[in-house]
Formats: sequence, C-alpha cells, structure tokens
Amino acid sequence: MKKLLSSLSVLALSASVLSSPVHARTDFSICWSIYAGWMPWGYAQEQGIVQKWADKYDINIDVVQINDYIESINQYSLGQFDGCTMTNMDALTIPAAGGVDSTAMIVGDFSNGNDGVLLKGEDELEAIRGQEVNLVELSVSHYLLARGLESVGMSERDITVVNTSDADLVAAASTPSVTAVTTWNPLLNEILSMPETNLVFDSSQIPGEIIDLLVVNTETLEAYPELGKALAGAWYETMSLMSSGGEAEAAARTWMAEASGTDLEGYELQLGSTEMFYQAGEAVDFTLSEQLPETMRKVAGFSFQHGLLGEGAPDAGFIGIETPAGLVGSSNNVQLRFNPEFMQLAADGEL
Repeated sequence: MKKLLSSLSVLALSASVLSSPVHARTDFSICWSIYAGWMPWGYAQEQGIVQKWADKYDINIDVVQINDYIESINQYSLGQFDGCTMTNMDALTIPAAGGVDSTAMIVGDFSNGNDGVLLKGEDELEAIRGQEVNLVELSVSHYLLARGLESVGMSERDITVVNTSDADLVAAASTPSVTAVTTWNPLLNEILSMPETNLVFDSSQIPGEIIDLLVVNTETLEAYPELGKALAGAWYETMSLMSSGGEAEAAARTWMAEASGTDLEGYELQLGSTEMFYQAGEAVDFTLSEQLPETMRKVAGFSFQHGLLGEGAPDAGFIGIETPAGLVGSSNNVQLRFNPEFMQLAADGEL
C-alpha cells in the first residue's frame, strides 16, 4: 500500500508539473519568404501589428524572413520555427512527409497566374519538348510544369529538369544556355522582362491548385490556441489595411512592394495574378469546398510519382490529409490538416 501511495503521489506531482502555468510557453516564432501573398507578414511584423495581437494573448511572436524558400520549410520541419509560409504541396511533401503533423491554419490565397513556364524564342508550350527546364525541383514549379505538359499531351519524359535554387534562377535565366524556366513571382516577372522570353503556361490555367498557406505545428497549435488567434488577428488586420482603399492601403502595398524588391506598379502586377482572400469568410469558404480534397488528391498523386511521400510510401494515399470536406489518404497517418477554425473566428469577429 505504501508503494502504491508513493506511485500515486509521483503521478499526481507529475500531472501538477505538466499543468503548471510556470511551464507554459509564451515565446513563438514563424518564418516566411519573399512572395506576393506572404509579404503581409513582413509588413505586420514591421508595423507592430503582430506585436499588438501577441500582446492581446500574453505571448511573444517573432516573425522571421528567410531568403531561401525551401530552407525556410526545412527549418520549420526541424522544429526551429513553430510555423512557416508554404504552399499546399510543399506542406505535404516536406513537413508532413517527414512526420511533422502540420496544420494549415490560414489559407491566404491561391496562385492565379503567379507561377508560370517561360520559354526563350518560342511562344507555345509544345516547343518545350527536348529542352532542359530550370526550376526548383520537386516544388510547386515542378508540379505546375507537369500539369502544363499534361495539358498538351506530353510528360516529363519529354523534357529534362535542371534543379536550380530560387535564389539563382534569375541569374541562370540571363545566360544564353538557359532556354526554359518555371518559377513564381517576383522572379517570374523579372525573367519575363528579359529579351525574347515568353510565358507559355501559368497557374491561371489550373486555378485553386497552388495554394499559399501559413502552416503551424499541430501539436503546438492545439496546446496553445492563443498562438492561432494572435496570428489570425494579425493577418486579417493586415488584409483589412491592404483592401481598405485610400492612404492606408497605398502605404501598406508600397512597403510590401519595396520589401520584395519592386515598386508599387510591379507589386500590383503580382497581386493581379494572385487570388488573395482579403476577407476571412472567403478563405473559410475555399477551405470548406469540395475542390480542396480533389486538389490534394492530384498533389498527392504527383508527389507519390516523384517519391516525395517517403521511401516506404506504398501509394499516393500513404499520408492522410484532413479537410473539412473529407479525408484524403490514410486515416491512420494524418500529417496535414486544413483547419478553418481560426479563420472562422476572424470572420465572426470573435478574436
């Protein structure tokens, strides 16, 4: 009996320690990289909007810019950040495939022309046959290229992929030997401005398939919902400024333009090919739609074909993807979740 009481005492003490607010986290961090749809995070950090919402929930949030997109996701996957901006495909193939249960808590936009295939001296996609194509291999650019090739009855067997970091793509495209590139903005427009370069396929031809997200570690988000509330509050306050009209909108967009290395006209051009969800309700509706699981099935299929779901993945459904409209893949291995909870709170004015 004494031994039993002792064990119970230890268990009670352990439970007390685990639930003690002294051990609760208050410091969090997210990372982002340069892209039209993610520039608001830089603005929200710079203007104190993130700090304002973090203060409301008695936490600290550090928003950090990472210059290399894939590296930012890798750092998140290794636990160096609690959240990171990324696309739906990269969320599946990097953190989720690596066993990091991740939640897409903010669906910011989808690419509606912001990703494209460029050819020098040719203006039809069919001319890409036999060419080397420089792109960030196994990224959404690769997915876009595959969907483009499919649209003209071709496949990746008809081209050669040359893996090129997004940090090096513009320099590579300026060389005579590079004749085909697939990338996203702002790199896309910069390369498109080069002599004899033409856009032959873009994401407006597969609307809603390349989705830009803020992804947060699921375990962290469940343990600290105040993090999700603060992030959603900061995001939608920034969205409101960006779509408010007048001086506030112009100031926000001008800052984002300059921070992304362009001017207001150039940034507006990028936003014109980005389907931004300025209203939280729009993002919720998109997340609830039947299109989302169908899109994720296509993405999972591409990812499996390219060995991106892990060496032991037996099929495209190996990783479970939870969406409000239904589960895609295995219910026993859910590693990616689309959760509209925090966007809905913003839509309802309950943050």
